Amino acid sequence: MKNSLVDKFLTLPQYFIPQHLLSRLILKLTRLEMGWLTHWVIRRFIKFYGVDMSIAQSSDISHYASFNQFFTRALKSNARPLANNAEIVSPVDGEISQIGQIQNGSLLQAKGRYFQLNDLLAGHKVDLFKQALFTTLYLSPKDYHRIHMPMTGQVTDMVYVPGRLFSVNQRTARVVPNLFARNERVICFFDTKLGPMALILVGALFVGSMETIWAGTVAPSSQVKHWHYENGPILERGVEMGRFNMGSTVILLLDANRLQWLRELKAHNQVLMGQALAHLVK
Repeated sequence: MKNSLVDKFLTLPQYFIPQHLLSRLILKLTRLEMGWLTHWVIRRFIKFYGVDMSIAQSSDISHYASFNQFFTRALKSNARPLANNAEIVSPVDGEISQIGQIQNGSLLQAKGRYFQLNDLLAGHKVDLFKQALFTTLYLSPKDYHRIHMPMTGQVTDMVYVPGRLFSVNQRTARVVPNLFARNERVICFFDTKLGPMALILVGALFVGSMETIWAGTVAPSSQVKHWHYENGPILERGVEMGRFNMGSTVILLLDANRLQWLRELKAHNQVLMGQALAHLVK
């Protein structure tokens, strides 16, 4: 009870702060090119969060003209090998917040707290995922912030859903109802050889913007936007499909008729992009 009250108290200010204004401000600040000052901020950030720069494509801080260039940095080509024996690999570096199967249209957000698939998908293609596998992957500030394909798929639709910008850390997930279904998000649908797949990029406090490689930056709006692609791009397993400009959460939905999560995967496990997540149903 004490921890619950502390969580609620520490989360309460998020209801009142100007979330979108602050995120727009961060968007501008992280793109400023301020020479030595930018490099000083990057060094402090690396030290504070313990960022591993040895796997970055460029470990030389002077190569990053803005903080956002550093934050969305590429990794060395051999830094994240794809698991050879897995049908599905992790799309990101992050922590598993929750993992399981959707039951009667409900997804587990945190212990004792659920949210609805219909709300998460804003009513789009809900019937395809009513009993789907799901996992929620949280990207911390120190993580690699590009998002990759869990398996080869063809883009069929993209939906932008406006919303709030609450933090998406574990504390907020425990106390904010319907967190992932009320935050701003970009929903990407794919056809794959193993059925439909969805990757949901969930915005959060200080997340300046979200991008996909086929549409670029998805501009915020006050209304839901839907793009349908008759002949969308086919993206191979492991290739980059998008990125966060500042950190957030990805939710992955998969066909439960053909796939199973690996048994050893649990909430709070750390995963790396390219790590095995699921195998075929036997």
